[in-house]
Amino acid sequence: MNRILQLVFLVTLSSSLLFAKPVAKDLPRVFLLDAKILAAQKQQFVKMGAKAPLAAAAMHAADQAMKEGPFSVMQKDMPPPTGDKHDYMSLAPYFWPDPKSPNGLPYIRRDGERNPEISKIPDHGNMGRLGRDARALALAYYLTGNEIYASRAALLLRTWFLDPATRMNPNLQFAQGIPGVNHGRPTGVLESQDLTYVVDAIGLLAGSKNWSAKDQKEMEAWFRSYIKWLQESPNGMGERNAKNNHGTYYDIQLADFALFLGDRELARQVITESEKKRIASQIEPDGSQPLELARTRAFSYSVMNLRGLMALAQLGEPLDVDLWAFKTSDGRSIRKALDFLAPFAAGQKKWEYKQITGLNPAELSPLLLRAAANYHEPKYDQLARKLESSSDSVDVLLLQAALKN
Repeated sequence: MNRILQLVFLVTLSSSLLFAKPVAKDLPRVFLLDAKILAAQKQQFVKMGAKAPLAAAAMHAADQAMKEGPFSVMQKDMPPPTGDKHDYMSLAPYFWPDPKSPNGLPYIRRDGERNPEISKIPDHGNMGRLGRDARALALAYYLTGNEIYASRAALLLRTWFLDPATRMNPNLQFAQGIPGVNHGRPTGVLESQDLTYVVDAIGLLAGSKNWSAKDQKEMEAWFRSYIKWLQESPNGMGERNAKNNHGTYYDIQLADFALFLGDRELARQVITESEKKRIASQIEPDGSQPLELARTRAFSYSVMNLRGLMALAQLGEPLDVDLWAFKTSDGRSIRKALDFLAPFAAGQKKWEYKQITGLNPAELSPLLLRAAANYHEPKYDQLARKLESSSDSVDVLLLQAALKN
């Protein structure tokens, strides 16, 4: 942080110490973060200042985000088929030129192998950076009260969603196109999972002088249009019907965005249906996930889908839908899926499925921490700490705070 930022931060810190609200009245409107944990961490910052571990990590992440962006779909060189750069566009990551074809078309699938050509169209990468940076900045603002962070977060959000010159149209019609085959496909909808970070960022910005009622209203209008596209477009409906992790992450998005718009009925319907539609159909009685095990990065995809199921469980908590405890008569459950993967991460069993990028046991660590907090099972926490080499990331610190709550 430069000298000017430090001075502004100190002034803001003094104000936050004088006017900090009680925890009970300071719950942020977030859905994939734990509002009560955040409120408690905000009070810890009031007591400890920058020595509070989570606040320190949040400010570090936010200081990095201050240097990035703003991002826009207008930053790509290649226009989508409509000719309108406001339409999001990306290439399917696992498709490559056909060496047997003179012009390489149509592209062919090499599962798990990312084609570096996808970076030529930056929309996907930029939307991911937008989501992560906006949440990092908004979280630092929420914890510290420093409006510099809120101002930057607001700039990122307005640039991507609201500014007529730079905004993204609310659709992913041209996501994950395959050269020589199509301009976009249902699997591309997975890429807007990054917008769940945006939803929590908006909730964390509430009360900032840099986030107006007009901003809020316009963001809600954008997401209302996007939900309509998710539910009615061929690509959206195709992703909804996906049986593997794509279907899981479609549900996360629809439920999360519905909660943001106050549509608890739609969110509850999506999450309730996921009991049978996702958990019961994706997980075997032994805890394995066959559709993810069939991939060339079987461990990573199994972890990814389980992470999604846990996200759905978190979204269900305020709706009184308990996916954490859901179990079929033959034992299919979130916990069973975790117990299937844990021995491989711990090195107690040898992974017999494909994992072309090498098995990284630490991928499972955040899920173990989340399970330890929800199932009150110390063995999950113990394994997570064994696997996790660093505990200074914001997300890990939040999960560890949940264990102490």
